[in-house]
Amino acid sequence: MIRPVLWRDNAVVLIDQNALPQQYRRVVCTCYHEVIAAIRDLTVRGAPAIGVAAALAAAQGAQGLSGLPPEEFAGKFNGICAEIAASRPTARNLFWALERMKETLAALQAAGSKNPARGLLAEARRICAEDIEINRRIGREGCALIDDGDSLLTHCNAGALATAGYGTALGVIYAAREAGKKISVFVDETRPVLQGARLTAWELKKEKIPATLITDSMAGFLMQQGRIDKIIVGADRIAANGDTANKIGTYSLAVLAAAHGVPFYVAAPVSTFDFSMKTGAEIPIEERAAAEVTGFRDTVVAPKGMQVYNPAFDVTPASLIAAIITEKGVIAKPDARRIGRLSKGDKNK
Repeated sequence: MIRPVLWRDNAVVLIDQNALPQQYRRVVCTCYHEVIAAIRDLTVRGAPAIGVAAALAAAQGAQGLSGLPPEEFAGKFNGICAEIAASRPTARNLFWALERMKETLAALQAAGSKNPARGLLAEARRICAEDIEINRRIGREGCALIDDGDSLLTHCNAGALATAGYGTALGVIYAAREAGKKISVFVDETRPVLQGARLTAWELKKEKIPATLITDSMAGFLMQQGRIDKIIVGADRIAANGDTANKIGTYSLAVLAAAHGVPFYVAAPVSTFDFSMKTGAEIPIEERAAAEVTGFRDTVVAPKGMQVYNPAFDVTPASLIAAIITEKGVIAKPDARRIGRLSKGDKNK
């Protein structure tokens, strides 16, 4: 299994996703500041993977606080969490993981723990292990929506590389394959950073799943030709009414899917839901560097000084989503009422 985020020898070890697919290499982060840099520059990306990396980074920072009085330890640890939280604004899992780590520290200190740093590391590693199992459950839940012979379309990368392992949207595809269903996948290149062309294509080839790479602008034509049966994507944050933020270009696919009668599915863990946000209009959308649009890596294609707008995400209204696939069940026709049941721990089928 691809494991993009690991804890090894007191370091956070990451697959360098900027180097793929030309080169497979690991980046070893020996302090939490290096993990922050890796989150910012997309060495590690994908909402669940960012959450796991954030938890491990917080635990790594806590190792240097051993011996401090409880109040000082908590103050400095909360400061470390605040630094990590400032790395990227949209992915809900980043903030969810840090909140869980702070709650863990409070519980450890309330219990009189003499070594809270050890307990925080155990919790971060637990978050990592849980993510893999959650993804497998998402895969099993979503498998029922995939028919034998389906031709699927996915956008960006919501596979093992975007999680602690296995994947969300690609996890559903992997589960369908494991169930013996013959499927094929069209992969959007996903401009401007090409996560589909570089990462999803690499994963599917590695897993020997039939896949065809297309440019983002070809998706509508393929739907018009009847070559897409279903679309499945991941998510970076889901509002309480089901509005979903995902990689830029996702909204366009959802609109095209509605126009052509193609079911549009979102696969994400419950930790991606932000129940404090009533609608997607409240989700913060990260804007990234102009250089991502004016060229790719060292190749510049736009005129020098060209004005650029580069939002990294867009928001798909819940009304365009056929179902949201979670580890707790499939939420068909998501809305505030059905998602409210999820927030209370009920299974939605």
